[in-house]
Amino acid sequence: MSASDNPLGLEPRLQAILAQEYPRFSDAEYARRQAQLAAVMQKHGVDHLLMVSNNRAGNGTQWLTAWPGTVEALTIFKPGERMKMFMEWHNHIPLAKVIARDVDVSWGEHEGIVKTIAELKRRGAKCVGVIGPLPAGKLKQLEAHYAVKALDAEYTRLRMIKSEEELDWLRIGAALSDAGLAALIEGAKPGLDERELSALVESGYIKLGGTTMIHYIGCTAMAAPHIHVPRQHPSPRKLAAGDVLFCELSAFWWDYAGQVLRTMTIAADPTPLYRDLYQTAEDAFDAVSKVIRHGAGMQEILAASGLIEERGFTVCDDLLHGFGGGYFQPILGSRSRPAGKIPDMTLEENMTVVLQPNVTTTEADEVKRAGVQVGEMLRVTKTGFERMHRAERKLFRIG
Repeated sequence: MSASDNPLGLEPRLQAILAQEYPRFSDAEYARRQAQLAAVMQKHGVDHLLMVSNNRAGNGTQWLTAWPGTVEALTIFKPGERMKMFMEWHNHIPLAKVIARDVDVSWGEHEGIVKTIAELKRRGAKCVGVIGPLPAGKLKQLEAHYAVKALDAEYTRLRMIKSEEELDWLRIGAALSDAGLAALIEGAKPGLDERELSALVESGYIKLGGTTMIHYIGCTAMAAPHIHVPRQHPSPRKLAAGDVLFCELSAFWWDYAGQVLRTMTIAADPTPLYRDLYQTAEDAFDAVSKVIRHGAGMQEILAASGLIEERGFTVCDDLLHGFGGGYFQPILGSRSRPAGKIPDMTLEENMTVVLQPNVTTTEADEVKRAGVQVGEMLRVTKTGFERMHRAERKLFRIG
């Protein structure tokens, strides 16, 4: 197979998934998910489940039916019965009927919750579990007819450990994210603004089947930095010689995204400060990754990151967080910048996490801080970790 036939350099099984018009998991994978939901329902005394789409990472409707969602879709699930989905927008129904599996798709006629309540009554529902962001008014309508239990926490736990098939989809998402990074490195040059840089990123993966989760990009002068993290919304600031450019990029493969964070200098070598920041971030990445494995505890991870503070720096973001079909625990900051209560848990095999020691200086006025971005998604294994990304990890120089 030539490079033009496989531009991402994927293994044959992954390339076969990428080549599908509308990809699906195997029947066995969907059966596994339904069995997990059935166990949750039994545990909580729920006879029917209502899955609400939200068109974001971790979309439960897509996980259950393969339909990625657009606005609102309400899906009724009960083990052993065919699912029923009410769609908000009539013009999305034809494609939903092609993509969604094992579900009858109907138009909700802009009163989907009313039709859902009627369908639940027809099915003899008594206690309904809800997963997803059902608006308060619609939740109140549902509660007027049935006992209702929120099961989002249970659903989140189901998504934390990835199946082998899910890991393959995440590998594709990682490859697409890397393609966006490669396009940025190849095309960035002085005179382009952050919006144009964002367009470069998208040009790397959209033509290959990816869609955008995030592309956060920022640039500032190394001699006088005014930002230390990528902007969540790009500005018209133009890239110039002597700048540092950093990014956090995630391209979706049907709700399964990679995440890659990198830093580059523009037409100049890094200043001593940025060289120190970057080396600290790399050393922290190496130190923490050495303790990542099945059974690793949170204090062990935090201790490994201690060199950041020992060198007089801090972080601006989570040091590590769960990822892949959502934003999950464990969510850890550093000693100097905690990310809330330290979770009482250990890493487990086939969790996927983003390790991102995004090191910054410590000025009280955050506008005056300097920082770098270093990180990527990893799979936890029994004895260590698997890199999900192939992008080189280094401080790049462009020009």
